[in-house]
Amino acid sequence: MTKIVILTGAGISAESGLGTFRDEDGLWAQHRIEDVATPEGFARNPALVQAFYNARRAQAAEARPNPAHVALARLEAEHEGEVLVITQNVDGLHEAAGSRNVLHMHGQLDRALCHACGHRWPAPDEMRIEDACPDCGRCQTRPDVVWFGEIPYGMDRIDPALVEADIFAAIGTSGNVYPAAAYGQHARRMGAHTVELNLEVSTASRDFAEHRRGPASEVVPLWVEEILKG
Repeated sequence: MTKIVILTGAGISAESGLGTFRDEDGLWAQHRIEDVATPEGFARNPALVQAFYNARRAQAAEARPNPAHVALARLEAEHEGEVLVITQNVDGLHEAAGSRNVLHMHGQLDRALCHACGHRWPAPDEMRIEDACPDCGRCQTRPDVVWFGEIPYGMDRIDPALVEADIFAAIGTSGNVYPAAAYGQHARRMGAHTVELNLEVSTASRDFAEHRRGPASEVVPLWVEEILKG
């Protein structure tokens, strides 16, 4: 049976109202990445980092899945083989649409992490620097998201999945963030048919055998329909 591995990036959630790094008027435009998305930034100003992710968490809580998320959930439900979604996104829109086999390689906004002991738990709507870890009691809680300079989650699952994939698709990714930017090249080298579904040409477009251009809410449902029809 055909095994499908799908990498999703910020572009798939943009149509649900969640901003990307490159938006000129979104949350990211108001802060330097070094200040809100690195361990060093958290060490310098944890209150700023907590406020930034509280705003992102509130924004994500209001977002709803778009037709691209729904189509991928349908693919998982109706395809006879395995479908794995590897997402760079920290929102829960894939799960809200019905996808179950989802790997959040960059963590999740709705999870909290103790920077001191590594304990994880469901995050409250608003996190504060004085919140104590429920396990060790230290006040070093942070969002359970992977920052620049940290190792993504699930690498022990991702590498074998790329080797075994018959089809590898990248949806809404910029091709700028590693290691995910190299997944298309790796999967293609391992024999997978590779397809990029994106609004525009990405840095990694050359690594894909097939390209679909357009909004994710339009091109993804059409692609899923083709896959399911065989």
